[in-house]
Amino acid sequence: MPTVGQRLACARALESVVRDIAREVILPRYLKTARNRKPDGSLFTEADLESQARFIEALPRLLPGPVLGEEMSGEEQAHLWSSGRAGMWCIDPIDGTTNFANGIPFFAVSIAYLVEQETRFGVVYNPVTDESFYAAKGAGAFLNGVELPLRPAAPRLHDAVAGIDFKRISHHLGDELAVRPPYFSQRNFGSSALEWCFVAAGRLDVYLHGGQMLWDYAAGRLILAEAGGEAAALDGGSLMAGPAIKRGIIAAANPTLFLEWRSWVAAHS
Repeated sequence: MPTVGQRLACARALESVVRDIAREVILPRYLKTARNRKPDGSLFTEADLESQARFIEALPRLLPGPVLGEEMSGEEQAHLWSSGRAGMWCIDPIDGTTNFANGIPFFAVSIAYLVEQETRFGVVYNPVTDESFYAAKGAGAFLNGVELPLRPAAPRLHDAVAGIDFKRISHHLGDELAVRPPYFSQRNFGSSALEWCFVAAGRLDVYLHGGQMLWDYAAGRLILAEAGGEAAALDGGSLMAGPAIKRGIIAAANPTLFLEWRSWVAAHS
């Protein structure tokens, strides 16, 4: 069983790999690559595929285990999820592909290492801003080496800045949030992985998203937890139930704010 120090060392080694591949593969294609559509209508680019291939090659050199990536078929993902309990990588080579393809500098590489289907360490890296969020279980969370959070959370929901993805929540809840918001202000950035990290950093106080996949939060969930935050699936199910399950997410920068936020959402859903 790796020690806390060993897990943190692995997170820092992973950070170095992520920075290198982002610099060599992703950034040179920023503003220069065509976008394509998957069968489900979502976007992908040459940079997604090339960076995923590089990570599949590089990551097992750090620690053994299969690499489960967003840009794989559902059958491949299901097989890797069931066969990788002793250790596996979960990656989103570019989270926020629409931003990346449209020249909006808000996207990230998100990579997590899981044992028994729980994240042990992870990295979320925005190559444009050179912000690297990382965490190891039991060792804390960091942004470019500075411990998170960077600032205290709002003392109450009324004062909070919320990250809300309106297009994936119910019309009723969306109407309630739009007409009678319980928070001070609202933002949406188009990269789930970075939004988790923004809650961890204290840039957002609360968070709500109607539909995320495992690779959207495998790293960010640990980063938030190690920064003192709390999160859950909107329907009460397990967030780590598998790669094919889309989950609604509710989160906050600390447990007190989480309880207030979850109570409000439950009462207005």
